[in-house]
Amino acid sequence: MAQIIRPYGDTQNDGKVQLSFTLPIPNGPRAMEAARELVLSWGFSECDVVHSAAIADTFTFFVAYAKNEHGIDFDLVVADVDESVRAMTMDEVDEFIRREIGRKVVIVGACTGFDAHTVGIDAIMNMKGYNHHFGLERYQMIEAHNLGAQVPNEKLIEYAERCHADAILVSQVVTQKDVHIKNLTQLVELLEAAGLRNKYICVAGGPRLSNKMAVQLGYDGGFGKGTYAEDVASFVVRKLVEKKREETLW
Repeated sequence: MAQIIRPYGDTQNDGKVQLSFTLPIPNGPRAMEAARELVLSWGFSECDVVHSAAIADTFTFFVAYAKNEHGIDFDLVVADVDESVRAMTMDEVDEFIRREIGRKVVIVGACTGFDAHTVGIDAIMNMKGYNHHFGLERYQMIEAHNLGAQVPNEKLIEYAERCHADAILVSQVVTQKDVHIKNLTQLVELLEAAGLRNKYICVAGGPRLSNKMAVQLGYDGGFGKGTYAEDVASFVVRKLVEKKREETLW
């Protein structure tokens, strides 16, 4: 029997959702009605615009509640990542590296392009980590190099070559006009042009990134919100061992 799920507002399965958006019109009663009619045009059966605020002379921000009848079969939903593979703890990662690799794993990370937000790469790499999860610098068997923000892709590759890195981590926070996609794509293209793509485990991360998107852009994996250093470390070291076994078979 299918497990159909719908949004929960006041009562279970009532289909009510909260929407927020901006329209290029001045605030006022006419603007609120325009917002209401727009939401209804999206297929919602009911809509209440509960908040509007001018954010400029000709731009207004809206919050609306609306109702729809659509649902999905939860039994058919496939996660973007394999939930059956548990992330190892920091100590488990260190022991895994000692046992399976036998040397320190070198990981280079940066926030590349013109993106100046280091919060993501720092949360993964800095020793203190984030939310009681230590960063890669704390791992005994990982040599972590955090290059910070606004690092050109060319410089990141040069540094990875110089320190004989095993993996490259790229953080992208700014996503306006899909600048993160362009920047991530450029890095892969530069690696491929230099014949270096298969030399590294390449990982992309950021609040608007998913594993599926990262793989489509040419990366080995991607990590979004709710990710900690142990998630990235577990993925990288397992990929390294997998890569080593494949090379042995060849």
